[in-house]
Amino acid sequence: MAELTALEEPKIRAVNERHGDDHGVNLTKLRAVAKRLKTQHDLAGRLWKTGDSAARLVAILISRPKAYTADELDSMIRDARVPKVHDWLVNYVVKKSPHVEELRTTWFADPDPVVGSAGWALTSARVGKKPDGLDLDGLLDAIEARMKDAPDRLQWAMNECLATIGIHHPELRARALAIGERLEVLKDYPTPPNCTSPYAPIWITEMVRRQSAT
Repeated sequence: MAELTALEEPKIRAVNERHGDDHGVNLTKLRAVAKRLKTQHDLAGRLWKTGDSAARLVAILISRPKAYTADELDSMIRDARVPKVHDWLVNYVVKKSPHVEELRTTWFADPDPVVGSAGWALTSARVGKKPDGLDLDGLLDAIEARMKDAPDRLQWAMNECLATIGIHHPELRARALAIGERLEVLKDYPTPPNCTSPYAPIWITEMVRRQSAT
């Protein structure tokens, strides 16, 4: 904890706080700390309990994803209100858990929009890699009905699912593009040079172009 405190940089914290993240540790330096520690699941648990966001990011990197129970991960996702901690927990731990499908279905229907966003993020991963058994038309129905007025984090996750369907499922691409164009979610999102806009019609079109170019 003392080492993480020493790595804190006010400028980085100022930038992070604009995105809702309450830490100021350079992520490259944070990853270096985790790399040195290697996997230490017990230590990860103690770091998580501190509630400190930088410590929790290290905890995620040094934990053993398959060692968590479904109840532990459910408790952690409900406690992970900081965007970066939430995203890393989903991508680096939950996606590698044997309980991922159980948690996906539980969180997908959760009334808490932050928890629900985790369910949508896991659903997007399935849409791209293991879509068998998913009702893709039903997902598009839900996106069409709810995405426009969804809270920010949930809206972002639903938009990612919309783009993923459009990118990976040609038979539904026209409908995905039409939904994106009609709802205009993230249409004006500021996008740095050389980055792809998260606006679904642009995102889908660009990724399909890259696929056809390879």
